[in-house]
Amino acid sequence: MSLKHYNIHHLRVDLWNELKEKSNQITRLQNTPAFEERLQEMNIALRDLLSIEQYFSFPGSNLVGQIMKAVKKGELKAVSNRVSELVALLVSDNYRLHPEMMDENYKGGYVNDGKSGKIGASPKKNYFEVLYVEDLTAKEEELLKEKFRDLVNPQAQLTYDIVVQRSFQDALICLFFNYNIQAAVIRYAPQLLSSNINSLIKPFIQNVLKVDLSNVSDAEIGPLLGKYIHQFRPELDIYYVTDNSLSHLDDSTVKSFRRIFYRMEDFQELHLTIISGINDRYETPFFTALTEYSKRPISVFHAMPISRGNSVFKSRWITDFGDFYDRNLFLAETSATNGGLDSLLQPKGPMKKAQDKAAKAFGAEHTFYVTNGTSTANKIVQQALIRPGDVVLVDRDCHKSHHYGLVLAGAYPAYLDSYPIQEYSMYGAVPLSVIKEKLIQLSKAGRLDKVKMLLLTNCTFDGLVYNVEKVMEEVLAIKPDMVFLWDEAWFAFASFTYTYKQRTGMYVAQKLFHKYRSEDYRKQYKAHLASLKPGELPALPDPDKVKIRVYATQSTHKTLSSFRQGSMIQVWDEEFSRRVADNFQEAYMTHTTTSANYQIVASLDVGRRQVELEGYELVEKSIEMAMILRSKIQDHPKLSKYFHVLEVKDIIPGKYRKYGKGEYYTVQDGWDRMEEAWEKDEFVLDPTKVNLSVGKAGITGDAFKNSYLMDRFNIQVNKTSRNTVLLMTNIGTTRGSVTFLINALLQIADELDESNRSLNERETEISKKHIQSLIKDVPPLPDFSTFHRSFLAAPGVPGGNIREAFFLAYEEDLCEYVLLKDCLNELKDGKELVSTSFVIPYPPGFPILVPGQVISEEIIRFMIAIDVKEIHGYRADLGLKVFTPEALNRKNTISAMGAMPLPIFDKKIKPKK
Repeated sequence: MSLKHYNIHHLRVDLWNELKEKSNQITRLQNTPAFEERLQEMNIALRDLLSIEQYFSFPGSNLVGQIMKAVKKGELKAVSNRVSELVALLVSDNYRLHPEMMDENYKGGYVNDGKSGKIGASPKKNYFEVLYVEDLTAKEEELLKEKFRDLVNPQAQLTYDIVVQRSFQDALICLFFNYNIQAAVIRYAPQLLSSNINSLIKPFIQNVLKVDLSNVSDAEIGPLLGKYIHQFRPELDIYYVTDNSLSHLDDSTVKSFRRIFYRMEDFQELHLTIISGINDRYETPFFTALTEYSKRPISVFHAMPISRGNSVFKSRWITDFGDFYDRNLFLAETSATNGGLDSLLQPKGPMKKAQDKAAKAFGAEHTFYVTNGTSTANKIVQQALIRPGDVVLVDRDCHKSHHYGLVLAGAYPAYLDSYPIQEYSMYGAVPLSVIKEKLIQLSKAGRLDKVKMLLLTNCTFDGLVYNVEKVMEEVLAIKPDMVFLWDEAWFAFASFTYTYKQRTGMYVAQKLFHKYRSEDYRKQYKAHLASLKPGELPALPDPDKVKIRVYATQSTHKTLSSFRQGSMIQVWDEEFSRRVADNFQEAYMTHTTTSANYQIVASLDVGRRQVELEGYELVEKSIEMAMILRSKIQDHPKLSKYFHVLEVKDIIPGKYRKYGKGEYYTVQDGWDRMEEAWEKDEFVLDPTKVNLSVGKAGITGDAFKNSYLMDRFNIQVNKTSRNTVLLMTNIGTTRGSVTFLINALLQIADELDESNRSLNERETEISKKHIQSLIKDVPPLPDFSTFHRSFLAAPGVPGGNIREAFFLAYEEDLCEYVLLKDCLNELKDGKELVSTSFVIPYPPGFPILVPGQVISEEIIRFMIAIDVKEIHGYRADLGLKVFTPEALNRKNTISAMGAMPLPIFDKKIKPKK
C-alpha cells in the first residue's frame, strides 16, 4: 500500500485541514449537483478522524462525534465554523498554553485574575493529558473524567484531562500517537486486544503489533503494560492501581511504576501524585538556584567586574553591550560557588542534583556536565580510562579531539577504515567485520590483553548510525572486558524516541547488563557453546566474564536546547565506582575549567527539563520536518533537475541493510516505515541529516554553502563535501524554515535555468565537463596507510605510537618540508615520507595523516585533487612536514610508559641548547 503520510501527526493535521476545506466548500454548494459528493467526502474524513481522535482528549472522539451528528442534522454552517476554530487551535497549539480555548463557549483571550478583580490577558498554562487504562463503559468514563475535572484547579499552572483507553494495545497506540501524554494510570486487568485497529492507522503501529500477548494472564496484564510503557516512553510517570495483593510483583515490575495504589484509595491522592510527578521533572535545581541568586542584593569583593553588571551599566562606552544582553545575564554572572550555588569540579548541591536528573533522563548511571564542548569530554574519558601503551581501536575518520586525546593519553591507536562513499567524497562507517578482524589479528599476535577501548562515532556527521547492540555483543564475545566509547556528539536527541533510542550507548548498556545476568541468557549461552564446531569461536559473550562498560559523549548544544559548548558525558560502567571514579575525577580536574560558565550549566539543566517533558514530541517533529524536506525536493521536477537528496541506498551499500529499503520516500510509493531496519540492519541513515547533492548544478559544496545559501539567503548549513551540502533538521526546525529553504532552492534553480539558456555551444560543453568533474571524476578517498615501522607498537601488529611521533616533531632538526608537487617524485625515488603532524582538510574534516603515518601515493593524489581552502597542519608555501631519514633511523628511546622520546640519548643526534 502506498503510504502518503510519514507519521500519524502528519496524517491527522492533513485530515483536519481537508475537513476544514470540505466544510467551507459545502456551505456554498447546497442545492448543486456537487453537494452530495462533497458531503460524502466530509463523512469519510470524519470517520477517518474518529479512528485517530479516540487516542486524544482534544479534540477527541466525543467532539468528532458531535460534529458528525451536526452534519447529519444539516447544521453545516455551524460545522464549518467549529472545524475552522479547531484547526486554528491544533495548528497553533494555543490550546496547550490556554486550555480555556478548548471550551466551545470561549469568547476571547481575557479573563478575571480571580484576585484583584481586574481583567487581563489569560496567563499561560501547561496543559497535558493523562492516559487512563481501564475497560470502562461510556457512562463510567464520563463519571471518571468529571471526578478529575473537579480536582484540577483551572487557575493552576498545571492542568490536564484524561484519555481513557480500554485495552493493552490501545494504551500503547495512544502513547505513540499522543504527544500530550505525560502520565499513565493503569487499572488492574484491562482488555488485551484493540477492536479499533484499521487499515488507516495500522502502518503507524508496527511496534505495538510486534508485542507478543499470547499466554498473558489477567494478573500479568497491568505489570506487563507498565514495562512496555517504560520501554517505549521512559520519561512518563506510570502509576498502577490494583485490586490484588502486591506480593506477586517482582522488583523489576515495581521499578517500572512511580507509585502503586491498592484499589482506588483516593482520587485526590492520585491527582496530587500526578501533579507531583510533573513538578519533579519540571524542577531545574541549578537553573532555579542561579535565578534565585541573581535576585539577591550581592556586594562583590571577588573576581569579575562584570558581575551584577556594575562595570557595564556604569560605563559611558559599552552600554550597548549591556543593552544587548539585558541585566539578567550580568546578575547571573559570578565566580561564587556558595550562596546556594555549586562547584562543577566537586558538585554537592544543585549542580549535583541537576546531573543526577540528567542521568535519569538519558538512562545513564552517571552524568557529568562539560562546559567547554565534547572535544574536552572526549579527552576526559580517554584520560580516565586509558594508560600509556594501551591499544585503542578507533575509526580513522573520527573527530580530531579523539586523535589528540590519544596523544595525551599515550595510547596506541589501531585505526579502523570506514567504507568509502566515493561518488560523494565522504566516508560511511566501520563494518563490524573490520572491527572483529582487527581484534582477531591482535589476539593471534598475543596482544588482545593490551586492547582497552573501542571508539566509534555514532551517528556520523552524515547520519550513519551503528547497530550498537550487535557491535557490542559480538565484540564482547571476543574481548569481554572491552570499554566502549560512543561519540554521540550529533546524537544526544536520540534517547527521546524509541526507534532511535535502540541505537544509543546508554540504552544498549542497560539492556545487555540485565540480559547477561538472566538465567535465560545462561541457557542460551550454554546451548550456543554446544552448537559450536571444533575450533569455532563463540559469537556470544561469556556471562561469567562479560563486563558492561559504556561511555557516551554528547554535544547537547548541537541537537538539544543548550548554549554553545554545553556537553555531557554519560556513563554506564559496572566497574566505575570500584576502578574508575578516582581516575575519572583526576581527568575531569585536568581538563575542566575552574571558572565554569554558569549560563552553560543552567542551559544544560533546562535542556534536560525540556526533553523529559516534550522531548518525544520535539524529536518526532524534527524527523517529520526532515521527511517533508526530502519529499519536497524529490517531488518538484525543477528541484530534482539540479539537486538530489542522498537516500539510504546512496550512502549504505545493500549488504549492510538487509531489512530496510533504499529510500525513505519515493514519488511512486510514498513513505517507507523504518522501524524494522532500525531494529536489525547493520547501518541505518538518520533522516534528519539531509545530504543534498549539488553536483548537477555545476556548483561545489563549499561554493553552494557560502556563496549561495549563506551570502544570499542567510541560510546556515552544517558541512560540505566536494559535491554535497549537509542540511540538518533539529528540535528547533519549523515548517516555515523548511518552506524558506525550498523557496531559496527554487530561486537558485530558476537562475540556473536562465544561465544555461544563455550559454553558447562552447560554454555548454565547458559546463558539462565541469559537472562531470563534480559528479563522476571525484578523487578516490584514501584509506589509512600504516604507521612507519619505527612508530609501530609491535612489529607487524595493529597499533602505532602516535605520542612518540607527535613529540618527536618538536625537534626541528629532525623535521623537513616537502612541497606537495614534489612528493610523488620523492616516493618514486624510494624515499620514505612520514608525517610529523595531523593533516586535516575541510572537508572532509578529519585527519588524512597523523603523526608517524607513512604518506602514500594515494594520499598525495587525494590532496592534489581536492579543491579546499582550509587544510589544518599543512602550509602550501612550505609543503608537508615530514621526518628526516635521521629521525626515522634513530634508536627507539621511548620509555615503556609512553613518555616523550628523548633524542638526547641517541649519539647521532646532538641535544638542542
